[in-house]
Amino acid sequence: MKILVTAKRVTDPDAKIRVKPDGTGIETAGLEYKLNPFCENAIEAAVSLIEKHTGEVVAVTIGNADVEQNLRAALAMGCDRGIRVDIADDQLDSDLAARILAKVYEAEKPDLFLFGKQAVDGDSNQVTQLVAEYLDLPQACFASSITIENGEAVVLREVDGGLETIAVKLPAVISADLRLNTPRLPTLPNVLKAKRKPLQVLTPAALGVDTALKVATVAYEAPPQRKGGIKVKTVQELVEKLRNEAKAL
Repeated sequence: MKILVTAKRVTDPDAKIRVKPDGTGIETAGLEYKLNPFCENAIEAAVSLIEKHTGEVVAVTIGNADVEQNLRAALAMGCDRGIRVDIADDQLDSDLAARILAKVYEAEKPDLFLFGKQAVDGDSNQVTQLVAEYLDLPQACFASSITIENGEAVVLREVDGGLETIAVKLPAVISADLRLNTPRLPTLPNVLKAKRKPLQVLTPAALGVDTALKVATVAYEAPPQRKGGIKVKTVQELVEKLRNEAKAL
């Protein structure tokens, strides 16, 4: 069995993000990065499935050379090799990322393509569904449980009304939710082994991908500062402010 899994680098969710004065992006000096938490769940699921069924896990990411450190983290978690497609993050939109990953899938021909549900930097939750559409593969999003049985992936997934169990024939595309598992912490021996695992670098041109964007980011703007709270003396004053100022009543 062969599993392809995403290992996207994102800005640390706990970091304080500062927008550049000219609005062209965010300040990167001193900014820390990490593996997308949802991708960590997908990686853990991929490694666990291969431990049970045997085979190979291939981690894939898109970005410049800086993202290789985070891709090596995926290798330290148990992925067998890595693929990096060389294009800067600010030159991507969801559609281009999906078209690149679809081409990687076609080159690797895995039995299963696992994604994180969404990336915590953009939060668009679009790439998994786009890849499944471009490849004409069955998909199961927001997985909280995955088992492989008789050539099918049986997936427990979260929907608005609760939980739903579906079976998709392999090959298939699945996205991982945080409730799927608890990602393992790489041991020191595995971190050292990860430095020696193969890492292939590709380009969009080599994959035959047109890098034209469908969505362009015009500018960045920091959210408005929250106003400080005030104290009221009576319940009546509170009700008036909620009704007339906050428009909450």
